[in-house]
Amino acid sequence: MDVRGESKPEYWRWEENIWIDEARDWRNGQIITAGVDVGSVSSQAVVCVDGEIYGYNSTRTGNNSPDSAQRAIDGVLQRSGLQLSDLRYVIGTGYGRVNVPFAHKALTEIACHARGANYMTGPNVRTLLDMGGQDCKAIRCDERGKVTQFLMNDKCAAGTGRGMEVIADLMQIPIGELGGRSFEVDEEPPAVSSICVVFAKSEALGMLKAGYTKNKVIAAYCQAMAERVVALIERVGVEGDFFITGGIAKNIGVVKRIERLLGVTAVRSQYDSQIAGALGAALFAHTLMVKQAAKAG
Repeated sequence: MDVRGESKPEYWRWEENIWIDEARDWRNGQIITAGVDVGSVSSQAVVCVDGEIYGYNSTRTGNNSPDSAQRAIDGVLQRSGLQLSDLRYVIGTGYGRVNVPFAHKALTEIACHARGANYMTGPNVRTLLDMGGQDCKAIRCDERGKVTQFLMNDKCAAGTGRGMEVIADLMQIPIGELGGRSFEVDEEPPAVSSICVVFAKSEALGMLKAGYTKNKVIAAYCQAMAERVVALIERVGVEGDFFITGGIAKNIGVVKRIERLLGVTAVRSQYDSQIAGALGAALFAHTLMVKQAAKAG
């Protein structure tokens, strides 16, 4: 609210997303599992039926992890007619993985992102970049989606989804428009120099005062994000196909600059880039159930 009591635009607010495979009936499935990825900025829930993706929900993380996990899974349940009791096994992952009240197990998001990406893109993807809300991870995996190496950046919002949200609010431009606007410049500006989102914000304000257009400031910030994560990726090395997960994967201003710096083209997927972790968790849950059934049989 502003001083007049009117609602201020929330430029940072990205589009939440619920999807259900309307062509399938979950009642015909044998094993229904779910994965819930509670991150610092967003939370996702994915439901798999017999090891195949059936539905997902990507939503904003709220004030606490248990409520965010519940809201994420409720989005899928309510749209599909499923009940929580229909889920044979649930795995929590992400920043709040130990606070998913209905989960049977918790797994690291690094393993889950690799497994989910393997499903989303196929066995040729061996190098992943997960650009989350508060951190970035460069991951190498094998043809089955098993992690072989990874590196994580330090805890700083610059180069992450939260940093881009701050810039969206500063520029007063919807976050979904930033990527395209970053290419509407007469020439590519130098990247902002700071790796701290607080100082990067101050530097961006200084650029505006110096006469830079908003598009140039956005371009400078996108370039800085790209340079920062590319340095991380190069430390693990790019092998095989390359895939980006997380919300920033939807920002072409950052993605295309990463591709240019690395000299590769990132693989695209038909699925929402933010669901990789939750999807991997749901797939791990399915594997556990299959193994359990085999032992029982």
